[in-house]
Amino acid sequence: MAEQMWRVVAVFRVVTLAYAAVLITRDHGDYLHPAAGWLALAVMAVWSVITIAAYSRPRGRRTWLICADVAVAAGLVLSTRLIVPASQINAGAPTIPSSWAASSVLACAVAGGPAGRQALPQGTLSNIVLVLIAGGVGGYIVQLGLRAEAAADRAARLEASIAERERIARGIHDSVLQVLALVATRGRELGGEAAELARLAGEQENALRALVSGAAVPPPEGGQLDLAGLLEPLGNSRVTVSCPAGAVLLSDAPAHALAAAAGEALDNVRRHAGADARAWVLVEDDGTAVTVSVRDNGLGFGEGRLAEAETAGRLGVAQSIKGRLRDVGGSACVRSSPGQGTEVELRVPRC
Repeated sequence: MAEQMWRVVAVFRVVTLAYAAVLITRDHGDYLHPAAGWLALAVMAVWSVITIAAYSRPRGRRTWLICADVAVAAGLVLSTRLIVPASQINAGAPTIPSSWAASSVLACAVAGGPAGRQALPQGTLSNIVLVLIAGGVGGYIVQLGLRAEAAADRAARLEASIAERERIARGIHDSVLQVLALVATRGRELGGEAAELARLAGEQENALRALVSGAAVPPPEGGQLDLAGLLEPLGNSRVTVSCPAGAVLLSDAPAHALAAAAGEALDNVRRHAGADARAWVLVEDDGTAVTVSVRDNGLGFGEGRLAEAETAGRLGVAQSIKGRLRDVGGSACVRSSPGQGTEVELRVPRC
């Protein structure tokens, strides 16, 4: 919509330039200085070419150029006193630029900035006041239109996102959840080693159901998410999740990066920490950064183990944990000792 409004400014400038040319051609014989009238028309034509070319590109819509646009228009209006006889001005003759002067005010309106105010002769003040009022109202309408367009775009994207989440949730409910429920039920019936598989399948079923149940919930106002809502579903009989009493709001990308990295750290606990290992997830928000610590009481590992794994092509920690945090401007630190468990500290600064 903004580009369309700038095209409107360009068209308005061309049309009003043509109108000013007609008036100057008609009245130049009555001017005090006819040549000055033609000079003013030439200035308007050259300035129109410059501004139309500049405003056609976002980087050309600089504040200084828009202010210069208003200054040129004001200067041409003031030149009316030098070119048109006072008797004609007092009788209501148009200013030299006529309606063309409104082009700069319209540019201010579209840019969202205030129109320039100049000390004008009394004879031309009423026309310029009307132009300034029109520019102010136009700017307000433009801003309302831009906000409405942005709101409609956000609503459309949110609706599409919710629809896609609901579709995925239905697919998960009809396939993965039913399989996990069947594995949990059959494993408990068989007993023995199958009972352990049943327990794990049951935990994953509960976690996945929690995620699915919140899949269609739209994000809060401002596009922020409560990190606790993403981390709490990771808790189970072997994982304790502790979050602050209040909401820990983060933008979408860092919130999901922290949750995904924490989930990967817990997967490593299940795979490598030992059958009896427990894990604790702690969320801290000090106002300048959000820290998620994942600690376990498992087997741990020695110094250099992560470097060896990365050299061997196993990039779980390097990519799924450290890489995720690095992509959102955060960091991840892994500390471990044999027999002392492992602690993964995930930290994302608040922008």
